[in-house]
Amino acid sequence: MDCVSVEKAETRELMRLLSFYKLMPAPVLLAQGRKTQQTALRLPEASGERTGRIQRASNLSELRLLFVGDSTMAGVGVRQQTEALASLTASNVAKQLNRSVSWQLVAKSGVNTSHARSLLECTNVIPADVLITALGTNDVICQTPPRRFIEDLKRLLAMLRVPTGASFTVVNGLPPLHITPALPQPLRWYFGRYAHLLDSQLRQWVGLKRDMAFVSLQWASDTSKLAEDGFHPGPALYEAWAALIATQITCHFRQE
Repeated sequence: MDCVSVEKAETRELMRLLSFYKLMPAPVLLAQGRKTQQTALRLPEASGERTGRIQRASNLSELRLLFVGDSTMAGVGVRQQTEALASLTASNVAKQLNRSVSWQLVAKSGVNTSHARSLLECTNVIPADVLITALGTNDVICQTPPRRFIEDLKRLLAMLRVPTGASFTVVNGLPPLHITPALPQPLRWYFGRYAHLLDSQLRQWVGLKRDMAFVSLQWASDTSKLAEDGFHPGPALYEAWAALIATQITCHFRQE
């Protein structure tokens, strides 16, 4: 049995396990979900400009980045956009490529992948060379089926590629929700396994594309580096995450 067949078998087994687990203690999960929504500490999105430009004295053309996502992309967990993912990634790319970089951020707390399309329809999106997405956590919370999650992301990217002209996409995986202190057990375990399922499907799909790269977030398991809400990344995690995205972008454009 090849690796793809093994992954598909593991996915089917996980789907059966999650379906069983969801049915058996459903009242407990629902009660915990409602209580968590009512009592969770809600942090604001990072303040500051959602567009920017980093000038470099280089003959290379300016590289344009478009960031689309949910609360993590919006910078929940830090105070300023200068500490958040988009600005940090742009700074890293400009430094590594010695190239001017402009960027635009389109993100909102609470959006799932389907909602993000509606958000983009109401936004004046500028041309871009690279699309960077960070979506999926809210698809876990609202229980988007894996196949629909991937289809929603396909539609989102399709609606952006033509008007922006983007030739490369960096897709970020889902965070390790199974270690999130803000979620009680067994809800934490259930959301963690569901996030793993969506993350696996996402990684498999991106792995088939030459014009896309996948950034895993499963390394971000140090809970001491989370924001005070015990859910979103803190400053150190955003810095490390931005460096990983920048590396993917840098490697791609150095090969051109």
